[in-house]
Amino acid sequence: MEPQDLPLDNVRTDGWFERIGEGISAFQALCDIVGERFFAFSVIIGARITSLVIDRQNPDLSIVDFVLGEQEDTEVEPQRLTLGDFRRRLVGALLVEDDRNDLTLGPSPTVEDIQLFIGVRYLLLAPLYGYSLRRLVIERDPKLANEVSLVAIHDGQEEYHPLLQFRQRIRGLVREEVERVASGRRNAIDLAKVAEAEAAYEAGDMQKVISLLGSWPAPLAIFWRQPEGQMLSADARGLIAKGLGFLGSACARLGEVEQAEEVFRLGIQYAQEGLAAAELFFRLGDAMLSSGRPGEAIGALRRALAFGMSASEIMPRLSLAFVERDKFVAAFACARAALDAGVSELELAPVMRRIESTLGRPLTAWRAQALELAGKGT
Repeated sequence: MEPQDLPLDNVRTDGWFERIGEGISAFQALCDIVGERFFAFSVIIGARITSLVIDRQNPDLSIVDFVLGEQEDTEVEPQRLTLGDFRRRLVGALLVEDDRNDLTLGPSPTVEDIQLFIGVRYLLLAPLYGYSLRRLVIERDPKLANEVSLVAIHDGQEEYHPLLQFRQRIRGLVREEVERVASGRRNAIDLAKVAEAEAAYEAGDMQKVISLLGSWPAPLAIFWRQPEGQMLSADARGLIAKGLGFLGSACARLGEVEQAEEVFRLGIQYAQEGLAAAELFFRLGDAMLSSGRPGEAIGALRRALAFGMSASEIMPRLSLAFVERDKFVAAFACARAALDAGVSELELAPVMRRIESTLGRPLTAWRAQALELAGKGT
């Protein structure tokens, strides 16, 4: 008997969580605090979060108030758990084996039949782990139990999974989520990693920089919005800003420019002022310039100069940014300032050639007049 091959276009749920987020004003904040997948888990089991009381010193002890199901009655008392217990509760609810395994599919199943057969929770969980379900293949044998397989796209490759094994795989990924997040929290902010990240950056190992500091932005963004974040010592803020500078530059050099900008701007919040802020504005401007946005780079580079970075470091990049914006007089002024600050003519040669080829005779006449005035002055 030919296998039954059922397309899953009408039951596939790719992007469902992102679409829900479009209608929730606090969506990103809840993802940052609770964890993106845990927030998705809460939606799947129908746990509606009504309030959060955040413990900055120990996030797992933050208090979560929630109600289950479609309860809308304001008289219903929400349940209350710590964030750590809430996550474990969500995982436990998803792992309860309440799906009916005795369901069968007829030759012409409806969409609802297929949903129930695969399991609604698995249809919703699959996209969270990168699985795009494409087909359900049923090998029918009157003498034996039917063999059912799912065909899915994962990491760009087509994969075949027996249905029961696929469910076990998803359940295993859900089970691992609590430990993964707990481990990430424990190791999220370790200021001792800044020196190691600096060494990796200087050695050109951008992937190692990201592996060391890539978990920083989310918890630091939350922490900064709290009084404790505002009260950090200048030394601690400076070290955090320095680490974020390395992380942002690593992202930029790997082509993740948007992520780099977010990291730099977060670092600037921690740096606030002085050379630490100047360094971050310089890195931000350099990333913008390298990604083809010289107009935006000019503002960031000027801020770096205003916060105290030396002209010898800023002016060559600022001159190039003005050239890319076809503002050649300003570019020439920056190039002259760079020369006055000790930058070699060889380093500025590519920019100067573009300036001279554009300004042409007016620049030559200006230079001759300047030499003449200088001669009269002596």
